[in-house]
Amino acid sequence: MFIQLNGQIINYEKTGSGRPLILIHGNGEDLSIWDELTHALKDEFTIYRPDSRGHGKSADPGVLHYTDMADDIINFITSLEIDHPILVGFSDGGIISLMTGIKRSDLLGGIISCGANLTPSGIMPHALKEIKKRAKKNKDPFDILMVNEPDIKDYELIKISVPLLVISGEFDMIKRSETDKIVSSVRGSRKLIMRGDDHMSYIIHSDRLAPIIREFTGSIS
Repeated sequence: MFIQLNGQIINYEKTGSGRPLILIHGNGEDLSIWDELTHALKDEFTIYRPDSRGHGKSADPGVLHYTDMADDIINFITSLEIDHPILVGFSDGGIISLMTGIKRSDLLGGIISCGANLTPSGIMPHALKEIKKRAKKNKDPFDILMVNEPDIKDYELIKISVPLLVISGEFDMIKRSETDKIVSSVRGSRKLIMRGDDHMSYIIHSDRLAPIIREFTGSIS
């Protein structure tokens, strides 16, 4: 399905019934990464899976900014009149979910942010070096985005007023100190380290988040 939001056409899929859940994929991906998780949760949640702008079947604006993507999610929620959804975001989607919470916590029921960084320096040096190398060589807008953004301040994070679970892989490409900074900045937030996992091994085409989402939503009912 497609929806036009302030001139931006966003593709999305809606599946299941129950409490609303919005799944936001990462950089260079599309909504299909959530297929297995959607199948596991469709009998308990109404699941919305948008393709971020410039990704999948959504329109490509040419230049990508996280703040625009967060605005897309806000407009998505308000346009479809989704009642206080839980946002689950991975990597870029985790950044977008945090920024959505900063801008409009009043629209949300909670946030699960997986593998998110606050600035490019929050990425492990070896990984950031490779991203910068690709961006310089290929001028890929996905890589350029990660090199230059986000820039989320501590005083912005404290604006998040809904329950927040911050997840990171034990061997994540995001620095542990970055994950800890998010948790320490948002009152009442919790941290979960996925033992034995890297940045994406528990996310991409996996249903391993299903019990975590069930526990999180159950704890805030």
